[in-house]
This record gives sequence, C-alpha cells and structure tokens, in this order.
Amino acid sequence: MFKQWLLALCVSGFALNACAAPDGAAAGPEAAVRKAVLSFAPKVSIDSIKPAPMPGFYQVIASGQLVYVSTDGKYMMNGDLIDLGAHKNVSDDGWAAFRKAELAKVPAADRIVFGPANPRYRVTVFTDVNCAYCRQLHEHVAEFNKAGIALEYVAWPREGVTNEAGRTTPTYNEMVSVWCAADRKAAFTSAKQGKAPKAANCPNPVKDEFDLGVKLGVTGTPTIIAEDGSMLGGYVTPEQMLALLRKHEADGG
Repeated sequence: MFKQWLLALCVSGFALNACAAPDGAAAGPEAAVRKAVLSFAPKVSIDSIKPAPMPGFYQVIASGQLVYVSTDGKYMMNGDLIDLGAHKNVSDDGWAAFRKAELAKVPAADRIVFGPANPRYRVTVFTDVNCAYCRQLHEHVAEFNKAGIALEYVAWPREGVTNEAGRTTPTYNEMVSVWCAADRKAAFTSAKQGKAPKAANCPNPVKDEFDLGVKLGVTGTPTIIAEDGSMLGGYVTPEQMLALLRKHEADGG
C-alpha cells in the first residue's frame, strides 16, 4: 500500500529523487516526521522512526517500505541510501537491524525448524507449502543440515490470509493445518511433497507470521534471512547458501 502511494505520487529512482510532504509543526522532529507520513499516507502502519545516517533526515519503516523523511517533515525520499566513501548501501543496514529485532520476537515454538544438533548458521525462511521453489528448497533440507545450516521456517501463504470475499484462502488453511498437526515437521514435509495435511485448527501463528513478513518487506517465497537480519534472497542450493553465508560472515555480517 505504501509503495503504491510512493509510486503514484513520487518519481521512483535513486535516493536523491524527492517529493514534498505536507507541512506540520510538531513537538519534536520524530513527531513532525510521523505527522507528515500519516498525512501523506493515512492508512500506513509506522513501525520504526529513527535518525538516518545522513544529517537532517529520519529513516522510516512503514507497511513494508523504508523511506527517508526530513526532520521538519517537509520532504520524503524513496530509494537506497549509498555511503559513497564506504561503497555501501546503508539502507540495507537499516532493514537488517529492523528485521533482526522483529524476528527475535518470534518464539522458537512458532517456527518449524530443520537443523543439525549444533548448527553453524541459522536462517529464517518465509515459506509457502505450495510454491514450487519452496518445495525444491525443502527437498535439499538434509544437505542444508549437513552443511551446518538450520532452516527455521515461518509461514507466509502467498495467497494471503483472506480472499476478496473475506474467506480464508486454501493455502492459509493448509498451513494452519500443518502448524496444528501433532507432528508439525512430518506434516510440513508431506505438504511440501503435495500431500495435503489432515484439516486441523488450533491457536496458531500463521496470520501473525504472514503479517510479519509484510512488515519486513517480504514479497514472495521462499525469502531467506540471515541471523543479522540481512536478506539473502530466494531459492538457492545448499552450496550457494553456504557460500553466501561464508561471504556474509567474512564481510562482518
């Protein structure tokens, strides 16, 4: 939703493309920024407002989007912020810190974890039981584990939670059944193999995890996130993931 507002009202592109936001004095810069964003897009959910790495701006994460807003609430910039001296995308750092903090709130009991006894790496995987690449990824779960990588799955039904008629989607219902199964891991693997689980319902985290994915900028499955909150991408082989994680570790991630 926020992205649609930005695309409709701003010229998308590099970080120096800006559009004016409404004026509005407030008690302090954070309040001015909040007021400006909400007057620009009233229905967005603001999740984080903090000083940006560049002077005179705040970094705002709202409804799965990251933007920069001037401290007086007059200007908003949509795009990546690049540190030219360090040759680094600092917007990625902002996202990573936010994702790490939010994922830390997800209890282990709400994840479906496939991992070795003492994993060297842990990754969070937003997954859909029916997407082809998600199924292909899970086919190699033993190889990921052998490489020292634990896959911590959280639910992200691509169809969403409800359809236009307000009814829960088939994929959502199937994922609820998986998360409510007596043996979640077995039900999860069977669903990945195309065998629908026995219908079940119980208190479950599927909707909350879907909403969390939207908040974190997830747009498809699988979406793989490193322990520090960095986005590693979509489908990768065990060899590719291990290489990504080693490089990320060497780079200080």
